[in-house]
This record gives sequence, structure tokens and C-alpha cells, in this order.
Amino acid sequence: MKFIRFSKDDEVMFGILDGKAITKLNGDFLFEAASPLDQTYTLEEVKILAPVVPGQIVGIGLNYALHAEESGKPLPDEPMMFMVSPSAVIGEGEVIALPSIDHRIDHEVELAIVIGKQAHKVKKEDALSYVFGYTCCNDISDRDLQKKDGQFTRAKSYATFKPLGPVIETELDPDNVELKLSVNGEIRQHSNTNDLIHDVRSLIETVTDVMTLNPGDIIITGTPFGVGPLHPGDEIVMEIEGIGTLRNRVTAG
Repeated sequence: MKFIRFSKDDEVMFGILDGKAITKLNGDFLFEAASPLDQTYTLEEVKILAPVVPGQIVGIGLNYALHAEESGKPLPDEPMMFMVSPSAVIGEGEVIALPSIDHRIDHEVELAIVIGKQAHKVKKEDALSYVFGYTCCNDISDRDLQKKDGQFTRAKSYATFKPLGPVIETELDPDNVELKLSVNGEIRQHSNTNDLIHDVRSLIETVTDVMTLNPGDIIITGTPFGVGPLHPGDEIVMEIEGIGTLRNRVTAG
């Protein structure tokens, strides 16, 4: 099932997407037992918003073997975690603003895990029961700042650096999902989550051993080979099998 967050006439609403038709819900699907209403919209009538407003975003670095190789770094023995500011989140069709066009700022297609209930010290075998669903994330990253800082938070937390969406899909096999990303029609990244070094269950176990995750929090699972620089005027189209397509343009901020 595809859950969507959207607005019309400045009212933020929640719904279920079926094809191009949205059935409005009577509350937030993440925090309430929301029920369908007798009220529908088409995608053309509304503005699609980021499907969730996370309290926490936990990133995972170097989680595909070929990306670790292109980064010139050894494979991590355990998931490499970092935090990203939720204020970086934008949605479908919104603009990514590059704060410095002199820096190398890259795209990164990633599967994002959306947590559905409070999770702490979760065991791997129980991990998927804590997942509400999955969405697309473009983990925009300033490589100059990553190198300068020696860590990732500043490089990945600028406003507009975390496009999410367009929906949360609840029925997905996270172990076998195709991901692709193109810039101006040129495919740059194309892989499958079956190449993850640490799978979704392992990531949830590792992250929740350290911290408590709450409904709406997100784990972004890492990016495959093919990351590349962005420039003002670029159009990024990323697609994750079973979820949908997330489009954003790039401008100088």
C-alpha cells in the first residue's frame, strides 16, 4: 500500500495512493489509526509533500561494496552510522539548492526505512516488524566538507539536501529492490539492494542498539556505485522499484 502526504489550498493531508487517485485519510497514517474518507483527489490536483517529517535521520555510509571501492575505502565490518538534520528534508518536485557551486556536491540514490513503532534494542529476527514502510531518498552530499570535517553531518545536512518520497510503500521486499538514478536523462546509478553489505534487518538491530527510534524516524541505507557531481540546472530522477519516482531540479542556493 502506498501512503502519501500532500497539500491542497494550504491544508496538509494524508492519504492512500492507488494509481493516480488519492483517498484522503482522517489522520496521520504514522501516528493514528487513520481511516479512509469519502473524499478523493487526483495527483494533478495536489502538491505532493515529503511523505514523513522525521524526528531523526540516521545515515549509513559505505554499505555497497562497489561504492566503497570507488571511495577508496575498505569495507566496514559493521554499519557506519552518522546523523543528518531533519531540516534538510524536501519532497517531490522541490528544488535542491547548492550552497556553494565551487564544492563538489554529489547525488546518492538510497532506500529509506521508515520506522513504524518505538524501537530500542531490536533483534535482527524481529526487525521488520518495526518498519512502517520504505521510501526513496536522495542523500545529497558535499564532498569538500566531508573531507574537511572528517565526518558527515555538516556535509549532508544543508537545507534541501534530503529529498524524500514520493510515497511510503508498506509492501516491499527490502532485500531485492532495484534502484536507479539519472541526471538530465543519463543513468548514473543502477543497482539492487541484494548488494547491500549490511541488510535492512542488520541496520535496524545495530542502530537501535545505540539509540531509540520513534515512528517516522528514518534510516537511509547507503548508496551504490556511480555517485557523481551536481550542477545548477540539473534534473535528477531517481526510481526505486515498487515505490515510485522522485524528481528534483538543482539550483545555486
